[in-house]
Amino acid sequence: KLMSDSRRHISLGHSPDPDDAFMFYALAHDLIDTGDLVFDHTLQDIQTLNERATRGELDLTAISVHAYAYVHDKYLLLNAGASMGDGYGPMVVMKQAVPVEELKTITIAIPGKMTSAALGLKLCIGETPTAVVPFDEIIPAVQRGDYEAGLIIHEGQLTYGDAGLECALDLGKWWKDRNGTPMPLGVNAVRRDLGPELISQLNRIMSQTIDYSLTHRPQAVQYALEWARDMGADLADRFIGMYVNELTVDMGDIGRRALRQFLSQAAEKGYIPEAVDLEFAK
Repeated sequence: KLMSDSRRHISLGHSPDPDDAFMFYALAHDLIDTGDLVFDHTLQDIQTLNERATRGELDLTAISVHAYAYVHDKYLLLNAGASMGDGYGPMVVMKQAVPVEELKTITIAIPGKMTSAALGLKLCIGETPTAVVPFDEIIPAVQRGDYEAGLIIHEGQLTYGDAGLECALDLGKWWKDRNGTPMPLGVNAVRRDLGPELISQLNRIMSQTIDYSLTHRPQAVQYALEWARDMGADLADRFIGMYVNELTVDMGDIGRRALRQFLSQAAEKGYIPEAVDLEFAK
């Protein structure tokens, strides 16, 4: 009992979707050595995690790249755990697609103001009327006609056609065509005040959990299916492959370049308060 009491608890936040669940499979099931650390998992939508990060509430958390502009005083970035859309990404869907120019006058349901999807939309088409709707309610809201268009993230990118919707704009494709890099969407961040030793340990563990999932893919996919809304194993596996790959193990130079492009373009347009230096955990 004394031993368990002496272990340090780390609060860990990520989204309730298959790619994040896949990444954290090894941690959720104690399949890798975490030393004296115990991880307390919190599963919340990315907008909520972004808001919590502005208050520094979680030790280690998934956040939107967009949100890093507001939390960089409290958090360092990790090289591992990034979600990037290489030629694909968040999409604007409608019952009947219209030309991109026409989207500027339509109210678009978005999954949160601090999401990278929302910032990407602004970078692409400028300021537009938007309404915040939880990410998993956007497709039904467009189907019902509550909104003419919706900006979808997560597995909706693969299932919107089954809902009878059409893609009017793929932001990941637009970004790649314009910048030549994958569109940076999500990153993992660690609280600065945990100190260099613990940060270094968490950085290592994060790489190990992703590596474990990729090495034990069938088991990790099976675990992730619990969060795969309306998806069978094959579709879930495909979705996971889109956002958990070699760039997730280590974003490398190309990932860092994409992050810099995204945040510097946003700063130039005045969509974030200031230009942000990327600072990574070591």
